[in-house]
Amino acid sequence: MSVSDETSTATDGILLSDAAAAKVKALLDQEGRDDLALRVAVQPGGCSGLRYQLFFDERSLDGDVVKDFGGVKVVTDRMSAPYLGGASIDFVDTIEKQGFTIDNPNATGSCACGDSFS
Repeated sequence: MSVSDETSTATDGILLSDAAAAKVKALLDQEGRDDLALRVAVQPGGCSGLRYQLFFDERSLDGDVVKDFGGVKVVTDRMSAPYLGGASIDFVDTIEKQGFTIDNPNATGSCACGDSFS
C-alpha cells in the first residue's frame, strides 16, 4: 500500500512511502523473520530536545498504534503517537545520501543533522 493508497487522513498517524516500505521489507527479508515490525518512537535527546528512533521490534505494547503498508507493519507507542501524527517516512538512495527521512509537520524546529526536533 502506498502513501497515496492510504485511506486515513494525514493526522491519523505515520505515512510510509513506497520506497521506504520496499526498503523495510528488504531489511526484514534479510533478517529472515516475519514477526518484526518497524517501530517508530520519539525519545528525549538530540540537539533540539526530541529525537526519532526507528528499529525492528517484536514486542506489542499496550496502546500501540499499528498501521500496515503492503505487508510492512509500522508501530508507534502511545506516548510517541501525538508527536508523529501526519509524519511521512521516506527512503532516499542517492550518491550523496542513503537512509530514511522523516517529514514531520508537528516539528516546530530541528537541528542541522535532521535527527532531532522540537
